[in-house]
Amino acid sequence: MAKAAAYFYGRLFAEHPHLRGMFPPAMDVQRERLFNALTRVVWSVDSPDGLTSYLGQLGRDHRKYGVLAEHHTAVGNALVATIKRFAAGMWSAEMEAAWVAAYTAAANMMIEAAEADAGVAPAWWLAEVVDHDRRTPGIAVVTLRPGGPYPFTAGQYVNVQTRRWPRVWRTYSIANSPRADNTVRLHVRAVTAGWVSTALVAHTKIGDSVLLGPPVGTMNPPGEGDDRDLLCVAGGTGLAPLKAIIEQVIASGRRPNIHLLFGARTAAELYDLGDLIRMEASYPWLRVVPVVSDEPAYDGVRGNLPDVVRRFHSWTDHVVYVCGPSGMVRQTVRNLREDGVPAEHIHQDTCREPF
Repeated sequence: MAKAAAYFYGRLFAEHPHLRGMFPPAMDVQRERLFNALTRVVWSVDSPDGLTSYLGQLGRDHRKYGVLAEHHTAVGNALVATIKRFAAGMWSAEMEAAWVAAYTAAANMMIEAAEADAGVAPAWWLAEVVDHDRRTPGIAVVTLRPGGPYPFTAGQYVNVQTRRWPRVWRTYSIANSPRADNTVRLHVRAVTAGWVSTALVAHTKIGDSVLLGPPVGTMNPPGEGDDRDLLCVAGGTGLAPLKAIIEQVIASGRRPNIHLLFGARTAAELYDLGDLIRMEASYPWLRVVPVVSDEPAYDGVRGNLPDVVRRFHSWTDHVVYVCGPSGMVRQTVRNLREDGVPAEHIHQDTCREPF
C-alpha cells in the first residue's frame, strides 16, 4: 500500500505540479487518509447505499482544502494509473473502463455534496482561543469561540488547523454539548511528532486563532424518548465526546442512570476528574468511576478498562459508548459482546489524540 501511495502522489504531482502545494510534506497523515479513502471508494462502489453518506461527508470535508471539481479528474487519472501499474498482468481494457466508471460515479457524488454544502455552510470557521487550561504537562483543555454560528451535535469531532502549521489539519472530538455562547471545547494530548497537538498544548494561548472544519461523526446521544441507562467507557482523552454526550443527556431533562468509567495510566492523567466530580454532584443519576492501570499505590479502582467493565453488574440493558485508544476500544467491545450486550447497543470510536 505504501508503494502504491507513493506512486500515486508521484504521478499526480508530475502531471499536475500546481497540486503539490495542496499536499505539503507535513500533510503525511492527510495523504495516507486520502489514498485509503479513494481505494475504499472504488472497491465499494457496488454498494451504493453504504457509500452515499461516506462520499457526501468526504466531499463536504474536502472543501476546507480548497478542492475544486476539476481536481477530482486529476486525482482519478492518477488513481487509475496507479492501479494499472500495480495490477500487473491482471489489467485489461474492460477493467480500466470499470474503474473509470466507478471513480467517476463516486467523484460526482462528492462534487454534488460539496456544491450543495457550499450554499449553506462555510468550508471552515475562524475561531478564537478564549481559554487554555494546561491540566498536565502533556494535556490541555482548549476552549474556542467560532466567529459565527457553529452547529454540531454532542459526540461529533472537528478538524483543526493552527497558524503554526498552515494546511495541516488534525481531528479532535468536541468535549461539550452545544452551548448558548457558541463555544467549543477540546481535550488535546500532545504526542511525539504530533504537529498540531503539540502546537495546541504548548504553543497556543488565549487570543490566538485557529481554523475549524465542519463537525463530523455519528456517535450521538440517545434519541428523544430513549430512557435506557447509559454506560460510558473513556480512555484518556477519549473522554471528550462521552462527556459531551453526558452533558446533552443531562440538559435534555431525562433521568437515566449513567455510569462513566474514566481510565488513565496514572492518577495524574485523570486530567478532568475535578470537573467530572462537579457534574456528578449536580446530577445524582451519574456515577463517575476513575480507573488507574499503571500505579500500584493508587487508592481507588485499578486495572485495565476492558477488565474493570466486567467487574460490575450486567450491561445488557444499557446503551454503551466506548472511546479511547484503539486497542482498549476493541477489547472493551469484545468483552461486552461476549457478556451479552447486543452490537446495536454499542457505540464506539477511537480517540483522536495521536495527531
